[in-house]
Amino acid sequence: MKDLIDIRSGLAFMKMHGLGNDFVVIDARQGADPVTPALAQALADRHRGVGFDQLAVVSGSQGADFHLKFYNSDGSEAGACGNATRCVSDWMMGQLGQTNVSLTTTRGVLAAVRRADGLVSVNMGAPILDAALIPFVGDPVATGLDGDPVAVGMGNPHCVFFVEDAEAVDLSTLGPRYETHARFPEKTNVEFASVIGPDHLRMRVWERGAGVTLACGSGTCATAVASALRGLTGRRVIVDVDGGQMEIDWRDDGVWMTAPTTYVFEGRLTPDFMAAL
Repeated sequence: MKDLIDIRSGLAFMKMHGLGNDFVVIDARQGADPVTPALAQALADRHRGVGFDQLAVVSGSQGADFHLKFYNSDGSEAGACGNATRCVSDWMMGQLGQTNVSLTTTRGVLAAVRRADGLVSVNMGAPILDAALIPFVGDPVATGLDGDPVAVGMGNPHCVFFVEDAEAVDLSTLGPRYETHARFPEKTNVEFASVIGPDHLRMRVWERGAGVTLACGSGTCATAVASALRGLTGRRVIVDVDGGQMEIDWRDDGVWMTAPTTYVFEGRLTPDFMAAL
């Protein structure tokens, strides 16, 4: 894709999704990052823009193949986005003719690989269980909040509830209530999970700055970590989300997440759209 960041002729972008968790991706490796919170918010509009759960900006990186920066659909920055990381890594592997890549985010250097079965795995790093770093006010495992959730950091803060039936949870009511809870000073993603079999979970998510999404990579990782900490499962689990199924493996070197990726289309924003911002 040429002239990716020549705004005078429009701004080029790609649309991808991982299990229905969808993204706009902008390749800014050849120039300055063109994304502002206002542009991210306008692009996220599913009626007047392109529509996405998160936006990922690709740029160069010292000591890695590329760097990723993330925005939520409300224009706020996100510290991590596991599904976007897998999708962009898959695309970058194709660009470089490799089956593995390294990348940097605010989490540091991460690794991604394409397995023989075509699925893409990314190491999302070690879970953050220090309350001050999540950040969370209190004990992350024994939070004392109604419903007895677990607080976990995976680049984003997460509040994980274990319930009898995740399908029965009213996400649109409970999600925003806990997203803005005072015990999470930077707000939080909110997950509701139930155990459906040995090392098998069902999880639904309300994402900070985005709302209900079909999948959340960092949230699925946080849910698997919380389940292992509570002794509900082992450290390697299958998690059913609204958009499909993910494999999570909490290893000594970090939490590995594996699932399909889809490159949907590429396009170019018109100069008129850019000028209206």
